[in-house]
Amino acid sequence: MVIKIFKNFGKRFFSNWFKRKKHVKIGFYGPPNAGKTSLANKICKDWTGEEIGKVSKIPHETRNVQFKEKVEIKYKNKVMTFKLVDTPGIATKIDYEDFIKFGVKKKVAQKRAKEATQGVIESIKWLEDMEAVVVVLDASKSPYSQVNITIIGNLLARKIPVLIVANKIDLKRANTKRVEAAFPEYDVVGVSAKFGKNIEEFYESLLRKK
Repeated sequence: MVIKIFKNFGKRFFSNWFKRKKHVKIGFYGPPNAGKTSLANKICKDWTGEEIGKVSKIPHETRNVQFKEKVEIKYKNKVMTFKLVDTPGIATKIDYEDFIKFGVKKKVAQKRAKEATQGVIESIKWLEDMEAVVVVLDASKSPYSQVNITIIGNLLARKIPVLIVANKIDLKRANTKRVEAAFPEYDVVGVSAKFGKNIEEFYESLLRKK
């Protein structure tokens, strides 16, 4: 089903679109705790010396859209300037009890759940502003989740160019091939944002579109 939905769209459209751009507003989207902020931090640290946001093991640590202007990435004689937009994790359900499992007190958990819900709404609204999107997925989990399919489907409907990152390849359960099989018409690059593994391959995947 997923393969049929995305057939003959992603790679060609993404590649042709990037050839016309030198400055790109690019959003980082994906489910909670997939590593969006970790990857955005790695990129910003590499090219600006500063991180973009805080990360933690608790879901929905990022609850507001955060961004960094004019991140100039240079790789193999290619240069592109990005406005990086890191968005809250997309979820179909946010329950304050999920935060309590991480030791968060009830009132704080309820507040966090409300903020996270608003963050999801904000993330969707920001899609109107995105020129391209990096979808960050947890390579150790099944890519066929409702959230992942909803995100990719939304981007497809809006004709927004997509690059998929299969993050957390440092984990034993990680399976980049499974992500590639789920979304065969999109470029997929496996990385570990936490340890910087394959980050150069990510830069190459990003800039070879130029």
